[in-house]
Amino acid sequence: MRTILLSVAIFLALVSAVAAQTEPKKNEPKDAQPTATGDSKTQPLATPAKASDNRTTAADPAAAAPAAYVRPTADKRFKKYIGSMFGPWSLGRAVASAGLSTWSNSPEEWGPHWEGFGKRFASNMGRSVMKNTMMYGMDEAFKLDSYYYRSKKKDFGSKIKNAMLSPVIARRPDGKKVFGFPRVVSTYASSVIVAETWYPGTDWKDGLRNGSMTLLFNGGYNLLKEFIWKK
Repeated sequence: MRTILLSVAIFLALVSAVAAQTEPKKNEPKDAQPTATGDSKTQPLATPAKASDNRTTAADPAAAAPAAYVRPTADKRFKKYIGSMFGPWSLGRAVASAGLSTWSNSPEEWGPHWEGFGKRFASNMGRSVMKNTMMYGMDEAFKLDSYYYRSKKKDFGSKIKNAMLSPVIARRPDGKKVFGFPRVVSTYASSVIVAETWYPGTDWKDGLRNGSMTLLFNGGYNLLKEFIWKK
């Protein structure tokens, strides 16, 4: 029970951090408007200024940041979806996880031999297919992008923050970051389904705990992509 509560607390902390990160950005455009235009008598002067919008955007890094994101085409999004299940990294992770579980004979019901390895590998792949299919479906339905993108900022803190928050962040077509419920929901849902159906000796509580650990693992994997594997 303590492990479950800890996992939930960690997840809620991540969500709170996302809310804190995005809240100031909502006020920036509103604060900038009165300063630039002044009172109603000076508002007509704002019309010529629109001609220099592009120059201002290029000079302001904060304004140019959202434009740096380009939503992948439907074909690229589908290829990412297929790769998330059957790509080299996904298959390698499923094999490595099944191998370690077979070596430690966990769960014991599946045995420590090749038959047990096959069951564990099939279990890992089944969960991966469920999770990524649910996430892909919700991304497409709500026009979101839940995939990971490396930080545009080069400082150490920004990279750490981006890596650890990305599992609970998604992007809208305009590049704005929002709460990434497709990944969160699909991660927990697939973990609970596995725990309640074919994985021996587990229930929905174990599924919730496994879902939280998966999100944390995703953050750790993102750190590798931030600092080491920059493909």
